[in-house]
Amino acid sequence: MTTEFADCCTAIDADDFSRQPLEKWSVAQNVKHLIISAKMTKLAYSLPKFITRVYTGKPNRPSRSYDELVNKYKMKLEQGGRASGRFVPEKINAAAGKEKWITDFRKSMQTLVHAIDKWKDADLDKYLAPHPLLGKITQRELGYFTIYHTLHHLAIIKERLNDYHPNLPHSWQMSDNS
Repeated sequence: MTTEFADCCTAIDADDFSRQPLEKWSVAQNVKHLIISAKMTKLAYSLPKFITRVYTGKPNRPSRSYDELVNKYKMKLEQGGRASGRFVPEKINAAAGKEKWITDFRKSMQTLVHAIDKWKDADLDKYLAPHPLLGKITQRELGYFTIYHTLHHLAIIKERLNDYHPNLPHSWQMSDNS
């Protein structure tokens, strides 16, 4: 998923990468949003477990499956849920270069995966993490969310490219899996 996302962004023309549509995020802003999200998510996996427990309490239900978590997130979006506060990326200056943002995305995701890898599988269901849209979710659900969230933004980017270039090759078109 990380590789697919980064490869897609790498293949995008620099002008399209930084092009700012009206009332929508540019591709660069989507990338920055995922960098911000990955850094914040990493914190949930990096804090000592006892601090996590004091801050969020104990789960009162089993972890949702991936599909259940995705459905809950989609429902929140349909109800008007959107990124807010620190998760909303500022306008990106094209001079920074798309390579910098893609490199930062890869690094932030690698750091997040490294933090998750330190957890025992059974502990992912025993601890909660706060999510700005979904409320308190288990660490396992937070991992599921990160996977879907990246795919969600990949689909947004592909949609943006389809808007810019309606006659793109089929490989750029949105798939049902995105």
